[in-house]
Amino acid sequence: MTYEFLQQYWWFIVSLLGALLVFLLFVQGANSMVYSLGRTEEGQRKVLDSTGRKWEITFTTLVTFGGAFFASFPLFYSTSFGGAYWLWMIILFSFVLQAVSYEFQLKKGNLLGTRTYRWFLILNGIVGPLLLGGAVATFFDGSNFLVEKASLTDVGSPVISRWANASAGLDALLDVWNLVFGLAVMFLARMLGTLYIINNVDDEDIRSRGSVRLIGCTLPFLVLFLAFFVRLLLKDGYAVDAATGVVSLEPMKYLHNYLAMPLLVVLTLAGVALLLYGVVRTIVSKTYIRGIWPAGVGVVLVVLSLLLVAGYADTAYYPSNADLQCSLTIANSCSSEFTLRTMFYVSLLVPFVFAYIAYVWRVMDRK
Repeated sequence: MTYEFLQQYWWFIVSLLGALLVFLLFVQGANSMVYSLGRTEEGQRKVLDSTGRKWEITFTTLVTFGGAFFASFPLFYSTSFGGAYWLWMIILFSFVLQAVSYEFQLKKGNLLGTRTYRWFLILNGIVGPLLLGGAVATFFDGSNFLVEKASLTDVGSPVISRWANASAGLDALLDVWNLVFGLAVMFLARMLGTLYIINNVDDEDIRSRGSVRLIGCTLPFLVLFLAFFVRLLLKDGYAVDAATGVVSLEPMKYLHNYLAMPLLVVLTLAGVALLLYGVVRTIVSKTYIRGIWPAGVGVVLVVLSLLLVAGYADTAYYPSNADLQCSLTIANSCSSEFTLRTMFYVSLLVPFVFAYIAYVWRVMDRK
C-alpha cells in the first residue's frame, strides 16, 4: 500500500459515506412533508413514528462523515468546518432541533406544543438538505478561503487556514449554482422520503397521497439537477499539476474526468436509471411499494460518482476562489501515511457496521 493508494482509498471512503448520507436524508424529506402526506392527526403520527425509527441512523452517518473527513483530510476539516462555521452551525442546529422535537413533541405539558415541534421537524427537513447540498456544491464552485501553512510557526496566531471575508461560509448561499444544487438535494430528499413512507407505512390514504406528491417532487428535482449537471460538464474545472502541485483552470475539466474514468460514467447512468425506475414504477403501479430500494441504490451511485469526479484525476476537490493556489487536493490536505495506514485496518470493520445497521433496521420494522 503506497501513500498515494491510501490517499485515493480514503477519498473513496469519505465519498461513500457522503453518498450514504444523501440517501439517508429521506428522513428529512419525509418530515418536511408530514402535513401533506398525513391528512389527519393519526396519519401525521404514522409518518413521524416511521421516520422516528430511522433518524438516528442519519445523524450518526452525518457525524461519521465529518469524523472521517477530520481523520483523513484534516486540512479540509479545519478550513471548511472552522472557516465556514456559520454554514455548518446552522446545519447542525437544524439536526439538534430534530432530535429535540422527536423527544418532546408528544410529552404532556411540553412548553412549546406539539405543532411547534412538528414545524421544527419541517424546518430541519428543508434547511438540512438545502444547506448540505449547497456545501457539497462548493466542491465544484469553490469557496473564499486562504491557507497559510507558515502560520503554524506564529506563536500568537497559529491558524493554518482562514476565511477570506467575514461571512464565515454564508457567502456560499450567494452563488446561484450552489442554491440550485441545494434545492435539487432538498427535492431529492422529499422524493426519497415519499418513497420510504409509501414502503414503510401501511396506510392506503397516505400511499395514494404520496404518489401524487412524488410527481410534484420529481419534476423540479430533474430540472434543477440536470441544469447543474450539464453546467458542471461544460464549466472550467480546477486541474492540478501532479509534479508541481500548481492549480489551474481547465476547460470542461469534469467532463474530461468522466471520460478518463469510464467506470464512473457507467455508475452514473446506472444510478439515474435505478432512481427513475423506482420513482416511475411507484407512480404508475398502485401495488408497487418498494421503490425506495432501487431509487436509494441509484442515489448512492450517482452521488458517489460526483464526489469521486471532484477529487480524482488530479483535481482540486475544494477550490479557493480567493487564491487558486490555496485550493485543497487529495495530496496536499491528507493525513500522514502512518495515520492513513492505521485507519485503513480500522476501516476493514466497516462491512460489519453496515451489517449491524441492516439488522437494527429489520428489527425496528418488525412492529
